[in-house]
Order: sequence, then structure tokens, then C-alpha cells
Amino acid sequence: MPLSTNYLFVVTMDVAKDKEALFNEVYDSEHVPLLLKVPGVKAVTRMKTEPASFNIGGEHKLLDGGGLPTYVAIYEIESPDVLSSNEWREAAEKGRWPSQVRPYTTNRHHVVRKVISAAS
Repeated sequence: MPLSTNYLFVVTMDVAKDKEALFNEVYDSEHVPLLLKVPGVKAVTRMKTEPASFNIGGEHKLLDGGGLPTYVAIYEIESPDVLSSNEWREAAEKGRWPSQVRPYTTNRHHVVRKVISAAS
């Protein structure tokens, strides 16, 4: 995945099973488009844990997420300052996300990562 910025805002979370369809619909149709309008937000990639396995050091290991959040959103941002802007604050509180989705999310984590190396 080629990156367009030097900073990533990584958000991870779980969502109540009975709200999963709403979560995905609102995230894709409202939340992401609103945040992409914020100056300094260049791209958003969403992911979901997919069970798999691999071999390392002669051992077969299961990759099931082991208690880590199921959903990941990676926001490519120009600077960490984007996240404290009025535009970000306003966009994050629009639409159905704050009232109909956010209350049903758990195990939420947020972190900013600076890109130090990229190879392809």
C-alpha cells in the first residue's frame, strides 16, 4: 500500500454484532467521506481481521487477532495537528456516527504513527 503522507492515524475497535451492518454502512457512506473533507486528510483505508495461519521457526501459528480489535481504520494525514483542528472535530461529530454507532463500539484505540521507512 503506497502511502501519500508521513503520518498515519490508526483507529481500532470492536462493534456489537447486532450493529455491525450499521457500523460498516455509516463508516463507509458518512464518516469516512466527512473526514476526507478535512484539510490534511489524504486517504482512509479500512480493514477487518481475517483469520489465517502461517509458519515461522518451524512452528505453525494461528492468526486470529487474539483479543485485538476486529476493525482498523488508517487515516493518512499530513500532520498530527490535523486531529486537533476544528474541521476534524466538527466532521467527527456529524451524521449518525456519534449517536447511532459510536455508543456500540468497544475496545477502541487511537495512535499516530510517523512513517520512518517505506519500500516496495
